[in-house]
Amino acid sequence: MTMKRSAYFLIILCLLILSCQKAKDATVRSKINEVEYAEGFEIERYDDFTIVRITKPWPDASQIYTYVCASDSSVVPDSLKQNFIKVPVETIVVTSTTHVSSLVTLGLEEHLIGFPHLNYISSPEVRRLIDDGKVQEISDQQNLNFEKTLDLQPDVIIGLSMDSETSRFNQFVNAGIPVLYNADWVETTPLGKAEWIKFFGVLFDRQMEAKWFFDEIVLEYTKAKELVRDVHTYPKVLSGSIFQDVWYAPQGESWMASFITAAKGDYVWKDTKGTGSLSLSLEAALEHGSSADVWIGPGQFTTYKELESANKHYREFKAFQKREVYSYSIKKGEGGGIIFYEDAQNRPDLVLKDLIYSLHPEVLPDYEPVFIEVLK
Repeated sequence: MTMKRSAYFLIILCLLILSCQKAKDATVRSKINEVEYAEGFEIERYDDFTIVRITKPWPDASQIYTYVCASDSSVVPDSLKQNFIKVPVETIVVTSTTHVSSLVTLGLEEHLIGFPHLNYISSPEVRRLIDDGKVQEISDQQNLNFEKTLDLQPDVIIGLSMDSETSRFNQFVNAGIPVLYNADWVETTPLGKAEWIKFFGVLFDRQMEAKWFFDEIVLEYTKAKELVRDVHTYPKVLSGSIFQDVWYAPQGESWMASFITAAKGDYVWKDTKGTGSLSLSLEAALEHGSSADVWIGPGQFTTYKELESANKHYREFKAFQKREVYSYSIKKGEGGGIIFYEDAQNRPDLVLKDLIYSLHPEVLPDYEPVFIEVLK
C-alpha cells in the first residue's frame, strides 16, 4: 500500500512538474515577438493560438489593439476571448491596395469579397475576380458603405484609420463583424512596411509562408544594398511637387527618404525631422532643389510636357533641364490605379533597385525598372 501510495504521489509530482514546465514554456514563448523590423505591430505565437498586437495604429496613437487568433475559442484563455478572431479567415474585406497586394502575394486573393473603389486595384488576378463579380464595390464616398458591406457578411474587415476617429468602423463591430486595424502605412522603413505581410499570414494560418516570403525579401534587399557598397558618389536628389501652391516632399525620416539614402543619394531634405510630408513654398523648393541632379517622384505627372504645363517654374530645376526626372506614377493598372502604391510595399528590393538604376545606372546597366521610370 505504501509503495502504491508512493508511486501515486510520484506520478502526481511528475505531472505537476510537467505542468509547471509547460506553463513556464508558454510564458517564455509569450515574450518572443516574431516581428523584427516593423514598429507598429507584434506577433506572439503559442501552441494553440496567436496574439497580434497593433501597437501603433496611427501616428502618435496611445491605444493598443490586441487580437487573439485561433481555430477554436475554447483554446483561448477566458481573459482574452473578447478579442477572439477565428482563423483561418474565409472571407475578407480590406481597405487599402497594399492589403490586396499581400493577399495576392500569399495566394489568398480568392478570399477577398469587397473593396472600396475597385478601380484602384491593379492586380490582374484580382481584376479577373472583379470581372467575375466575386469582389464587390462597397464604397460610400471616402468610407465603406455600411449596408453593402453588411450584406457581404465578411469574416473580418481590415481597417485603416488615419487618426483616433474609429467610429466608422465601430458600426461594423456592433453589427458583429470584427475589424482589425492594419497600420502598414505608418511604418517608415522599407523592411518595416514589407513585414506586415506576416499580419495576413496569421489571419489565414499561413504564418510560415509569410515568413519565408519576407525572409527572401530581406535577403534580396540586402543584396541590392550591396550593389552600391563601393559607390562613393552621391547624386543630389530632389523629390515632390506643387499642389495648390504648396510643395509637398517626403520628410527626412520617411519611407522614401530611407530608400534614397540606401541607394546612395544625397536627399536635399535628409536632415529634416519627421516621417510624413514637408509643406514648402516654391521658393524654398527652388533654393534647396534647383541644383539637384535627379528628381524622384514629381507627383502624378508622367511626362515632361505635363510637368511644364502645370507650372512653368519646373523648368528652372536642373533635373528637369537634364531630363533626370523619375516617376512612380507612370505604370498603371487596368482601372487606372498606380501599381507602385499597390505592390511597392511588399517589394522594397525592387524599389531600391529602381532607385539605384536612376541614381547610378552604371551599377545596373541592363536593368529594366519595375516601378520607377524616367518621365516620357
